Amino acid sequence: MKRVVAVAVVSVLSLAFSASLSLAEKVEKKVEKKAEEKSAESKGGEKVAPALSFTMDSLEGKPVKLSKYAGKVVLIVNVASQCGLTPQYEGLEELHGKYKGKGLAILGFPANEFGKQEPGSNKEIAEFCAKNYGVEFDMFSKVVVKGDGKCELYQFLTSKEKNGKFGGEITWNFEKFLLNKNGEVVNRFAPGVKPDAPEVIKAIEAELAK
Repeated sequence: MKRVVAVAVVSVLSLAFSASLSLAEKVEKKVEKKAEEKSAESKGGEKVAPALSFTMDSLEGKPVKLSKYAGKVVLIVNVASQCGLTPQYEGLEELHGKYKGKGLAILGFPANEFGKQEPGSNKEIAEFCAKNYGVEFDMFSKVVVKGDGKCELYQFLTSKEKNGKFGGEITWNFEKFLLNKNGEVVNRFAPGVKPDAPEVIKAIEAELAK
């Protein structure tokens, strides 16, 4: 009899333990869901697209919520100061001057993954951009766009699962992602495609007109 009772007690305890685990898993999933929802909200409480749900540091080291760009057409570019494509800064600045008043925001993210062509500090990068190209579009602190330590923004942009046909690893400096006013990635341009290339201008103007 004692043995039967003991077995029954063990069975009850096992069921209770399983139920508690199931409840814990549900609670954990609920917490994760709320965290995701919270990260996808802007200051006004409105949801923004995943690409704009991140907070990045400006070139001066101040946190910037990318949700501030919701409602604008956004061009995201990984840049470098010692690359053969570095003169594209000039074209990007021209785009900024021509279209900023119409709703275009250009975001530059220095990265040192390709040929180690962005070795400087954030301060040195800022001085280089101002002195050589008079850059006035928004620049951010140096990040990792490929490999170990890849920042969250570029984890999203390069994910084929999350970013569909526009996903895939960054191939070199000055790769460009175009986001529409809803913060959705709608185009991607290879490093060699200049900022003033007809296809880039056409894509930007088409999104600004919507």
